[in-house]
Amino acid sequence: MTEYRAMQELPDVAGYGAGDVLVLAGELFGRGYANGLLDEARRIGMTVIGMTVGRRDSDGTLRPLTAEELATAEANLGGTIINVPLEAGFDMESVDGQPSIAELLKKARPDDWSSITIGADVIEKARAAGTARFRAALRQIVQQLDGMIPASANVLIAHTMAGGIPRARVFMPLLNRVFKGTGDKYLASADFWNSDLGRLCDASFNEVTADTFRYLIEETAPLRERAVAAGGRVNYSAYGYHGTEVLVGGEYLWQSYTPYVQGWAKIRLEDVAKEASEKGITAAVFNCPEILTNSSALFLGVEISLYPLLSAIRASIGDGAEPLFQRCRSLLKEGETLEVMLERADAYLSSPVVAPMLDYASWPHHNTKEQAELMLAASAELMGMHTDQKQLVCAELSRVVFRSTGRLILHGSWNPPASAVWLTHPVIARLLADTLGQGIL
Repeated sequence: MTEYRAMQELPDVAGYGAGDVLVLAGELFGRGYANGLLDEARRIGMTVIGMTVGRRDSDGTLRPLTAEELATAEANLGGTIINVPLEAGFDMESVDGQPSIAELLKKARPDDWSSITIGADVIEKARAAGTARFRAALRQIVQQLDGMIPASANVLIAHTMAGGIPRARVFMPLLNRVFKGTGDKYLASADFWNSDLGRLCDASFNEVTADTFRYLIEETAPLRERAVAAGGRVNYSAYGYHGTEVLVGGEYLWQSYTPYVQGWAKIRLEDVAKEASEKGITAAVFNCPEILTNSSALFLGVEISLYPLLSAIRASIGDGAEPLFQRCRSLLKEGETLEVMLERADAYLSSPVVAPMLDYASWPHHNTKEQAELMLAASAELMGMHTDQKQLVCAELSRVVFRSTGRLILHGSWNPPASAVWLTHPVIARLLADTLGQGIL
C-alpha cells in the first residue's frame, strides 16, 4: 500500500512558461479535472497539444477524427490535437479472426451475470493485441510531437486516461445495481467483483487506467532524451483517486467513496509512478478529491464528501468565501440552508455504518447493503434540498476543486514531493487563501 502523503505546503511556482508545452494524453470530454490543468497552463502561457481516442465506425473499425470532428475537438481543447487514434483497452480487439470480447458478450443477459464465463486466455490475447495497438499509436504520436515541441522546451505530459468498463450492454444494468441498487436491486460489489465479469472489468480497468501510464512513459523516452540534451525537461502527471481528507465532526479525516472497484487500478497507477521515479523520471500521481462530473454520475453518493469543502473554505478565507456561499444558497429550495445541508452531510460521513470503511490500509472497500442504502438515502436527501436538480451546490464545489487541483498539479509536477500525492480539502483551502480565490472562486 502506498504511503499516504497529503500535500501540506503549496508547491513553489513551476519553471514552466511561454514556449513550454502541456501535452494532454487523453481526449477532453465535457468538464472535469483536466480543465483546471488546461486553464492554468494557458494562464502561464504554455502551448497545449492534445490527443484523441479516435472513433469507432458501425462495423467496429477504429479511425481518426474527421475534419469536422477534429475542428470541434480542437475548439473544445483550445489547442492542436494529434489525430492518431489512441484508444485504450482491449474489449473491441478481434484476434485471429475471433470475435472481440464485446462481441462475445453482445447477447449476454444481466440476469445470468454470475454464470457468464470468459476464458483467461481470451482476455490475455485481447489485452496483448490492445496493448500492441496502443503502443504503435503512441510511437506515431511521439514522432509528431518531436516536430511540434522545441527541443529545449519544458514539457508536462499529463495522463488523463481512466475507466475501462467493457463496451457490452450487460455491464450497465449490473453496475447500476452495484453503485445505486437498494432493496431487491442491491448487488454486493464483492460478489460482482469476484465473478468472471468482475475479473474482466478488473483487467480492463488496469489496462486503461494504469498500464497506459507505463506505456506513455516508456514510449516517450526519446522526447525525454532530446529535452535533457537541449537543456529542457519532460515531466509526467496522472490523475489518481485514493480517498481524501474532509472535515468530519470538526476535524479532518481520511474517507473514501464506497464501493470504488476502480481502486485497485488506481493503486497500480501509483505503482507505475513509483517505478518511474525510482529510475530518475519525474512522474507523480495526484490523488484528487471527489467531484461530480458526467462520468462520475454513475457513482451516486460520491458527491457527499464535497459539501464539507464549504466549511474548509470558510475557515480558511472567512468573508472572502461569501460570493461562493451566496451562489450556493441561491440553488436551495426556500426554507433550506447551507448549515443544515452541511449537518446532513456530516451525519452520513460520521455514521457508525461508514466507520469500518475509514480504514486507509484496507482500501478499496466493498459495499454492504446497510452502507449502500444509507449513502443513497443521504445523497437523495441532499439533492432534494435543491430547487433544480441540474443546478447543484456540488457542481459549484466541483468547479472549485478542478480549478484548484489544476494549479496544484501543474506546479507540483515540477518537483513533486512524492510519486503519489494527495490533494485534500485543507490544501485547496490554503491555495484559496493564498490567492484570495483569484480565478478559482
